Amino acid sequence: MPIPVTILCGELGAGKTTLLSELLESSDREIALVVNDVGSVNVDADLVEARTDLSTGEEVLALENGCICCSLSGDLSRSVIRLQRERSFDHLVVEASGVGEPEPIARQFVRGPAAGVYDLESVVTVVDARRFHDRFAARERDGVPAIEGPDESGTRPLADLVLEQVEFCNLLVLNKCDLVTGAERERAVALLETLQPRAEVVTTEFGVVDPDGVLGTDRFDLETAAESAGWKRVLEDETAGHDHGDGDDHGDPDRTHAEDRGHEHAHDGHEHTHDHEHSCDDRGHEHTHDHDDGDDHGDHDHAHPPEEYGIDVDAYRRRRPFHPGRFATLLADLPDGLVRAKGLCWIAGRERQAITMSFAGSETSLEVTGRWIASLSEQRQERYRSGQPDLEWDEEWGDRETRLALIGRGLEMDALIERLDDCLLTDAEMDADWAAFETDAPTAMGETVTVSTDERDGLSENR
Repeated sequence: MPIPVTILCGELGAGKTTLLSELLESSDREIALVVNDVGSVNVDADLVEARTDLSTGEEVLALENGCICCSLSGDLSRSVIRLQRERSFDHLVVEASGVGEPEPIARQFVRGPAAGVYDLESVVTVVDARRFHDRFAARERDGVPAIEGPDESGTRPLADLVLEQVEFCNLLVLNKCDLVTGAERERAVALLETLQPRAEVVTTEFGVVDPDGVLGTDRFDLETAAESAGWKRVLEDETAGHDHGDGDDHGDPDRTHAEDRGHEHAHDGHEHTHDHEHSCDDRGHEHTHDHDDGDDHGDHDHAHPPEEYGIDVDAYRRRRPFHPGRFATLLADLPDGLVRAKGLCWIAGRERQAITMSFAGSETSLEVTGRWIASLSEQRQERYRSGQPDLEWDEEWGDRETRLALIGRGLEMDALIERLDDCLLTDAEMDADWAAFETDAPTAMGETVTVSTDERDGLSENR
């Protein structure tokens, strides 16, 4: 019988190790651990060993000097298979590094070599209530320290990784609720539910949770988790509102799909108009918490219509490219109320490259994730179009478009949309030589450029 697995994610300092130690002390299961740290010393493994009865430390499998979602992925699969053969235990918990993306880890237990002996039950993301509220849920951010940039991984803005962890899970633990007021906690919960509508949200203090609520679940579904992020649902709802078919291209390695990176790449077009009705699910989602304190001891089920907390959700779709200079200027001066923006961009001067935009915290990353179908040979275009009869196709530009999901709190959404429209090429610029436009937008597959709202000189870093 496969051994159940729980993946524990969350940024550095969110309280993962505290929660893990509480689980070890309160659960009657025999738990094996995989603890990953990016530094040369695996501090988390030491802490877990010191705070539990694991006197020999043999049950703690430490993978050091790397991240299990990337460079040590082979070590992870081999190690957990070997662990299962050599030891007897009831449950495996994988504590990921604070800079690890959960989806690649999950796929190893669902589709990798470890899938034969393990059953992934749950992906749990631990969130620091104070830090999350001040970064993402506060209406005004004046006086709040700037979001940290890339840390040891050196590849992506840290805030972007935090939201990736929030968006790919089926259980969110909002920890350290003793550090926020009841109203601040409610705002944080409402925003978490908007960012990941299908995850259960549990609020707590000091990492105290019901072990059965974390280890006794059987609800994780890889494809559901991969497609259920709030920004993806915004785009799906917007597409459904236009009565278009699914234009995703699932067969071409040159395309922009990058499925295991969590990007949304639907190419079903739109008219150059915009409906400002919010496409968020207003029904709310149940979660367990108490209105008066941060403990997770109540049986209250609360619906959280996003508008009650000033949360705005909208989609932006245009069939006209951005001017690279004006777009870069906008990215360096995005409004404080914007929490998340993600999707595909069409930037003039990059006619082949489909570029994914991802904003979180104070930084935006632009990454080439593939090519537009329209940039392929006529023969290949015909092949893909014949397999997608509902794909919208412009006679001149093909499937090229900008398609973004926008999530904010206290945000003047119409004003942001107008600013985005101002970045589009004018009619005169559409007839100009786009190669003459200066741009630092990325060109190569996998290449990423990052711009910070603290910098006013355009795209700031090319990795």
